[in-house]
Amino acid sequence: MSEKSGSRTRRILKNALISVLVLGAVGGGVAYTAVTVDRADRTAPTVAWADPTATATPQDPAAAGVLRGRASTPMSKLLLPVPEGYALGADIKGYGNDDELPANKADALLKQTGKGFYGKKRRAYEKEVDRLGIQGMAMRSYAKEDSTLQAEVLILRMKDRKMVREFFEVRKELSELLELRKGPKIKAYAKSSACYLGPKPEKPRQRGNDVRTPDLQHMICSAYDGEVMVTVTAFGASPIDEKAVAGLVEKQLRHIESPGEYV
Repeated sequence: MSEKSGSRTRRILKNALISVLVLGAVGGGVAYTAVTVDRADRTAPTVAWADPTATATPQDPAAAGVLRGRASTPMSKLLLPVPEGYALGADIKGYGNDDELPANKADALLKQTGKGFYGKKRRAYEKEVDRLGIQGMAMRSYAKEDSTLQAEVLILRMKDRKMVREFFEVRKELSELLELRKGPKIKAYAKSSACYLGPKPEKPRQRGNDVRTPDLQHMICSAYDGEVMVTVTAFGASPIDEKAVAGLVEKQLRHIESPGEYV
């Protein structure tokens, strides 16, 4: 490794820690369930998620929010209304399937992700979180009506647009450094979005009279618009519907541009 590439790697890893912790603080509930069930019985069919539900949790007082998601607050209005062919998905671990956190609680949650740090490192981590200027966080899960795909969308609003772009670039560089498989490009947002695929699932293996089902495949996309950072994490049987996931990301970004219009 050259001195130049080594310096780049150290810079990415140093900046990536805060990025990964912050943007991974919420979400992955579906993945957690899938992995837990899979490890519990390696020969049992993998149960990845609960059946889709048309009820937002916590329930929105506005009747219009029941089927398409809540839209009664500035943050919830930024989330993509449930599109045709989808329903509200399984609960995101620790939250409902349609939830949000105000600035103070979102900030506190992100700082909790640094609980493994102590002393100066912990203070430095919390200082980095403060620099973000968190304005709020919102999340919603979506499930295809044919039960082939689940997606979790996390929106994090910051006060500093420069910081949002920096986070996006760090995550993108880290994904490339880790040599993750590149996902589909979203042409309309080629400069402000990036998608990557997780490892290829293992092929089914025969064990006696049982056949172990293959692991789920996952895909994660990062994107931004102004002061809003978007993370979309999707899970599905292999091969995952990359086009459908990319479509959700594009619709989410278009909705942020024009939150009063359904896309």
